Amino acid sequence: MESQNNNQCKQEIQAGTLYLVGTPIGNLEDITFRAVRILQQVDLIAAEDTRHTGKLLQHFQIKTPQISYHEHNRAAREGELVGYLQEGKAIALVTDAGMPTISDPGYHLVKACGSLGLSVVPIPGVTAAITALVGSGLSGDRFVFEGFLPTKNKPRSLRLESLQEETRTMILYEAPHRLLSTLKDLAEVLNQDRAIVLGRELTKLHEEFWRGTLGEAIALYEGERIPKGEFTLVLSGASYKPLPTLSTAEIQILLQELYHQGMNKSQASRHLAQITSLERREIYQIAVR
Repeated sequence: MESQNNNQCKQEIQAGTLYLVGTPIGNLEDITFRAVRILQQVDLIAAEDTRHTGKLLQHFQIKTPQISYHEHNRAAREGELVGYLQEGKAIALVTDAGMPTISDPGYHLVKACGSLGLSVVPIPGVTAAITALVGSGLSGDRFVFEGFLPTKNKPRSLRLESLQEETRTMILYEAPHRLLSTLKDLAEVLNQDRAIVLGRELTKLHEEFWRGTLGEAIALYEGERIPKGEFTLVLSGASYKPLPTLSTAEIQILLQELYHQGMNKSQASRHLAQITSLERREIYQIAVR
């Protein structure tokens, strides 16, 4: 087994492969030995910001050439990168911090490679979402990553409403200049008593975790200047509410209402199974009777 692990560590770069390389979110020591080796050996590094990544490469004395790949040029750049891969070149895709494709346009390139049968290999690294979650003290058994909320009013309202009954721990990203308005929007929909943990400057020298409620967070940041650095918000999920137990007569009444709306027996049974404590098969048997 030890020999096999050593062989895996020494595995050579594969031609025509896209490597998704995780980079540090702050502390440079968080980069893995594997990530450094991949960045050294690939033919090209596709970076969100070549200046930012250039500092990382300089620190680790990596001389691999870079090419920019970001939200504003991805459509034009994808064909070029896919062409290089088809020629047999190995490419590493990196973001400014963390794992590519997470709140990042890299998933478009991965999708294009997948549709063409090109090899894609993730090189795991640190992410702000998981770092904040494990340090939050909130449940990590079940969680949902929401990234950045929409900034436009209607899409934002719809997204917030969809989170109202979410029982899993929620993770969001937010910029400092939008933090207070986001906290207020969350409090309006989820209630001011909802527990929240704010992670800032994660893995850096001045890393900070603030714990409290949405109401307390609003009071805090209304009274002081919001510090720089993107925030990772970790929110407790809604309390679980048991589904109602209905009698056969009540189920029959609901079935009739759904029939009038145009549903058939199977559709109505499936719908009621989602909002009551009964199984779909039980409801369908009542419908048949």
